[in-house]
Amino acid sequence: MTAFEPQSIRSYSQEDVQQILHLAIARQADEKDTEFSYQQILEIAAELEISPESLKLAERDWVVQQGQVQQRKAFDTYRIRRFQKRLGNYVIFNGFLLLVDLIAGGGISWSLYILLFCGLPLGLDVWNTFQIKGEEYEMAFQKWNRNHQIKKTISTVLNKWFKALQT
Repeated sequence: MTAFEPQSIRSYSQEDVQQILHLAIARQADEKDTEFSYQQILEIAAELEISPESLKLAERDWVVQQGQVQQRKAFDTYRIRRFQKRLGNYVIFNGFLLLVDLIAGGGISWSLYILLFCGLPLGLDVWNTFQIKGEEYEMAFQKWNRNHQIKKTISTVLNKWFKALQT
């Protein structure tokens, strides 16, 4: 738009405003290569007529969301490590059987059936490990999260108990 074109009244949805401001803030942060202080965030919120209470609630929600993102990353890492361990066991076990079949029989015969039979659960495990959406993933995540919280609580209680015994 040039200086001589008439200015039309522009209107944006709330989602559009969020996206535009997000891009502008990201661009400004990239240009300055700096981080924003909490005071700067308060000033920006004041200019946008966002109350400090709303900002504080939004920050708390953001912290909770970041915690959930970190938990999901930890869960995904756990699933991948578990799969890698199973894959390693599969390769070692079936490699040994292939070697025994090759040495004992002069070729590969019966070990292929075992290889295929053991490969089916491994294929299903691949599907389950890398499927990161859906009800099964959510159920597995909730179960892992509960177990993780229980272990964390038990560890905290035991640490406090041991510290109390040492004093």
